[in-house]
Amino acid sequence: MSLSAQDLSKAPVFDGIGYEPSFYSRSQFVGHKTDYKPLDYGNINTDKKKKILVVCTEEKYMAMANGKKFSTGNHPVETFLPILHLNDAGYEVDFFTPTGGSVKLELWALPLQDASISNVIEKYSEQLSQPKSLKDFVAGNFASDTDYVAVFLPGGHGAMLGLPESEDLKKLINWVVKEDKFMLAICHGPAALLAAGIGETAESYPYNGYKINAFPDNIDVTLPEIGYQPGEMPWFYGEKLQKLGVEFLNDNISGACHQDRKLITGDSPLAANLFGEMSAKALLADAKANG
Repeated sequence: MSLSAQDLSKAPVFDGIGYEPSFYSRSQFVGHKTDYKPLDYGNINTDKKKKILVVCTEEKYMAMANGKKFSTGNHPVETFLPILHLNDAGYEVDFFTPTGGSVKLELWALPLQDASISNVIEKYSEQLSQPKSLKDFVAGNFASDTDYVAVFLPGGHGAMLGLPESEDLKKLINWVVKEDKFMLAICHGPAALLAAGIGETAESYPYNGYKINAFPDNIDVTLPEIGYQPGEMPWFYGEKLQKLGVEFLNDNISGACHQDRKLITGDSPLAANLFGEMSAKALLADAKANG
């Protein structure tokens, strides 16, 4: 049987080790430019010690249910567009990975005609190659000259690699909750919040009873059909969060965001701009209220 052009367009692309999304699926999810627009946030943060701690994955390949490897990492739009807004609001960021290995990005999802994204990636290129170690930060009892006012968990399926099983991330999340800091998580980023559930029940989970917008499991089920992934997901993070008492507000993606206390979430790359705005405004409002 011969393959049609449509069939071929839906075939995942092989990068030599793992599969990348097909050209058809990229056309559905990856744009040439983002909807980022700089905002004047007024009284921005001027305290250079107040920063955002960004936790990224250092793992690149996800083994699917059929054993094939999916080439993933953190989504560049979901990572850097919110950071543009945080920068606009006067907040710098520090990148961390579990052990200090380089940040892995879904390079196939880069908006190649977006100068703002290219510029911010260049700005943090050294940090992306040599991020700080979460293990060292936790071992040092979170001691730092920097006052981290929030932790940011970018999306991309890479958020499901290594982070949900990290005891160090569990300690970081518990520190965030105890110190009443903000937690920012977009798309698959909330999968990393599963770390706080290691060895816990729903009753002891810190985000039990919280409501979020995030990438829904029912859409992850459909991604192999359009060639986004080379096989079915090995597991689904949403159902695990729900068992811990987290409520999903969405079953589709529309760019929706939500703030529940100091947890801010967004459902997909479509939400990255609004998510960045909401996060920046919430941080500034909190600083003003407590300043």
